[in-house]
Amino acid sequence: MKKTTVLPLVLLLLLVEFANVLAQNKKPLYTFPFGLQAYTYRNSFPKGVAATLDTIKSLGITELEGGPPTGMTNAAFKDLCTERGIKIVGIGGNYESLLKDPTQAVKHAQELGAKYLTCYWIPHKKRGAFSLEEAKKAVVDFNQIGKVLHENGITFCYHNHGYEFQPYQDGTLFDYIVKNTNPKYVSFELDIMWAQHGGAVPAQLLSKYGKRWKLLHLKDLKKGVKGNLTGGTPQENDVILGTGQVDIVTILKIAKKLRIKHYFIEDETNQVAYQLPRSIAYLKSL
Repeated sequence: MKKTTVLPLVLLLLLVEFANVLAQNKKPLYTFPFGLQAYTYRNSFPKGVAATLDTIKSLGITELEGGPPTGMTNAAFKDLCTERGIKIVGIGGNYESLLKDPTQAVKHAQELGAKYLTCYWIPHKKRGAFSLEEAKKAVVDFNQIGKVLHENGITFCYHNHGYEFQPYQDGTLFDYIVKNTNPKYVSFELDIMWAQHGGAVPAQLLSKYGKRWKLLHLKDLKKGVKGNLTGGTPQENDVILGTGQVDIVTILKIAKKLRIKHYFIEDETNQVAYQLPRSIAYLKSL
């Protein structure tokens, strides 16, 4: 009776020990610097830039996408970031401003030490009805803007916002934009939440366009939310990473194979103090 009891117990202990060894030897999936889109702290920066950057530093964030708040010079903002070990990797640019004077955007990026400049929105007449004509204009404009930036050592990116996934031929208008922009001048930043919300599969997009992707926005979409082509959703649908419907693990695995280096968490809610630390903890757990 004792022999038959002892043997299974020994086997169980061995299995537990083996599982512990495997867990200890598991290589972490997320091995990149922690980056943040500055929009996350849009409500905090006006109240105190230095204090907000202190909070960002305390979370272990070392890369930032975004420039100074209104009223602060590029030099002053960069100095505050540098003092805290935060590097400004990229900044954003308004479509019309970039088209009017891309050299001003170059100056702005260079003053901050940013190597990437991203356009986050293509103007279009009707929300939810982004058209082929508007996509064609964006292609011409992006090639023009991107050429100027490239000649000055800055990589131009376009950030998807969901409305570009209007059906077109055997794909979408986003496909049209990627295929018709010059890879030498135009790259892309994948916002995984907005891609999901627009009806795309972010992991498939990553695989499909490979090296065209240079940057990622890490966000998650609340489970049960049905997306659309408006490029908009209530703030509360932006949830803690790993708790929503986006397949973040698969996305990171593909991004890692593509050697994408920069990942920016963006939290558009008013619950940043609660959500952001938990999103970071989730990435560390992978």
